[in-house]
Amino acid sequence: MMQNIEKLEKRLWSAADQLRSNSGLGSNEYFLPVLGILFLRQAYTRFVAVTPEVEKDLPSRGGQKRPATKDDYTKRRSIFLRPESQYEYLVNLKGDENFGKALNEALDLIEKDYDSLKGILPRNYEALADDLLKRLVGIFNDDELKKASGDVFGRIYEYFLMKFSMQGAHDNGEFFTPPSIVQMIVNVIEPDHGKVFDPACGSGGMFVQTSHFVEELHKDVAKVVTFYGQEKNETTIRIAKMNLAVHGLEGAIKNGNTFYQDEYEMLGKADFVMANPPFNVDGVDAEKIKKDPRLPFGLPGVNKSKAVSNGNYLWMSYFYSYLNKTGRAGFVMSSQASSAGHDEATVRRKIVETGHVDVMVSIRSNFFYTRSVPCELWFYDKGKPKEKLDKILMIDARNIHRKVTRKIFDFSPEQLSNLSAIVWLYRGETDKYLGLVKSYFEKMDVAIVVIPELLAKFSEELASLTGKLADQLSMVKEAKGTHKDTLEELQKTYDELLATKSDFKRESKSISNKLDQFHRSIDKKLPETNSQQKKTRESFDELANDLKATQKQIEHIAKLIGRAVTQIRKLFDGSDELNDNGGKKELFQQVKDFAPPKPDSGETTLLSETLEPIKFVSYFYRQIHWLQERFPDAKYVDVEGLVKLVSQKEVEKNDWSLTPGRYVGVTPNEEDDEFDFEVRLHEIHEELAALNLEAEILAKVIQKNIGELV
Repeated sequence: MMQNIEKLEKRLWSAADQLRSNSGLGSNEYFLPVLGILFLRQAYTRFVAVTPEVEKDLPSRGGQKRPATKDDYTKRRSIFLRPESQYEYLVNLKGDENFGKALNEALDLIEKDYDSLKGILPRNYEALADDLLKRLVGIFNDDELKKASGDVFGRIYEYFLMKFSMQGAHDNGEFFTPPSIVQMIVNVIEPDHGKVFDPACGSGGMFVQTSHFVEELHKDVAKVVTFYGQEKNETTIRIAKMNLAVHGLEGAIKNGNTFYQDEYEMLGKADFVMANPPFNVDGVDAEKIKKDPRLPFGLPGVNKSKAVSNGNYLWMSYFYSYLNKTGRAGFVMSSQASSAGHDEATVRRKIVETGHVDVMVSIRSNFFYTRSVPCELWFYDKGKPKEKLDKILMIDARNIHRKVTRKIFDFSPEQLSNLSAIVWLYRGETDKYLGLVKSYFEKMDVAIVVIPELLAKFSEELASLTGKLADQLSMVKEAKGTHKDTLEELQKTYDELLATKSDFKRESKSISNKLDQFHRSIDKKLPETNSQQKKTRESFDELANDLKATQKQIEHIAKLIGRAVTQIRKLFDGSDELNDNGGKKELFQQVKDFAPPKPDSGETTLLSETLEPIKFVSYFYRQIHWLQERFPDAKYVDVEGLVKLVSQKEVEKNDWSLTPGRYVGVTPNEEDDEFDFEVRLHEIHEELAALNLEAEILAKVIQKNIGELV
């Protein structure tokens, strides 16, 4: 389901952004209207979903049920919608009606019913072309969205926020913190109760991820946590309030500059503080804040203009001061701050000496969409047990990441879980670590079950295809004027394919039997203790190599088929006798199933369908191996280049630096399990040969067209 949502997100974004490009609008003119339409769509989806429950519970008098009210829907975390605010009404508007006016009125009606949204929702839709608005409404009336359940729209809303952030659509994109960074903060501080405060709340992502965390614990978000946010940018406040509403959440978000204002008088009251404040802000008026009770460690450096030279340590002091006696904080900070000198080092020393600095995590550059600098995640815990007050967990995660785009990185969900597992082991929460490994085995097993059937299907289709190729090869040999060199190349390709097919049939049966045996060994009960889990993983080691070889074999078969088709096309192009061949069309139709689907198309082919569970199993096996290799006894240990538990004395010796890389050592070179130089070199040769053949065909077509023109 997760992959389907990702495909849906990409498809909707592609459609909406293409529409923007064709309209001539800038991202900054477009993003709020789009978010407003997404808001309406989500509100309607939730409204429709809970209406049967609302109507069922309505009291009746004299056989008549009273009309549903706003309160009936609010109880179910849904917005009450009058008919003119319902998405179906907007979709069915006739072409000659004023779309902009209808959208404005729909949002007006919601604001009339909800004081918390007054002045928040987008307006000025009449300034945009009706055709543009109608097509946008249509994009978000997608059939897949109508069937969607859970928090699909919330995810799509966040995805659009992320994409607009990457375009710098508002406030240079700084209103949005990448979800994987937020998730890492949530995973470490575990905000499952009380007051959750973000003094630089941006678009409210910290609150949204907290709600997901609480829901996974099967708790009612509205009952266990209360959200408080402060933000200085009015437009960003609007985005945040919409974001909360889209997710069915409530929270107080006030306008205020946190350097000078504490709108909630939160000093010593917060259970959790989470933030991604603006880095390296200068010019904060020292005279205004020098007696601020939120600065228990004093002011950092003040320049001749009586201004704080860098606001980083103001934020760090504020976050610390907001926490109650057992509170936890997690926040993003410039990597420069963890080793800054002079007065900042003095403040840092005082913070370290409290014993409440819990964890430090280094993040590589290019995790943020509008700034490329590396950063650190800082974590405070005022409720640390006494035996850990002298310790700080240093994690260098700069070598843990995945690529989102050519320039942007993030953490995969499993990388986040594995990093969290290190913190669990440090805290002595072995059961969580073992539970994670168990969940990886469970995911492996779900995919293992389907692989034998898919391998058998692939083998059958391959036999059918090679039969058709044999027919075409025989026909080509009998035709006149065929290209001798290409015919020889095709014969070689066919012979190699035939041999590979035979090997694949034999080996796939063997691996299917092994997979079935492994499935039966863990089907009744998944391994729970560390010794059971290690033994189970070790029993899969050889099978993991077999799966990897099978994946390469399937990919090689697909390459050979692609090469054969290119060669056949060239031969057809050189012979009129072959162009009317009926079997050719049937062959080419079947070949499509042995090719990867088009990117972001949402389609599947036999190739992708077969490879997906194999890659899935291999992926989760690698997660288990990664954890067990580093923590073989399911207990915390220092790992060279990754993590080290350091004492205050060690920090003192290093000028009170809190930069993890200074302590953990150099990361040993790790081989990429997914990269095979020999195979890749072979692929490059195949790709080059195919391109050369296509170039020859294209050259002939061009020559023929020029001849006709002359």
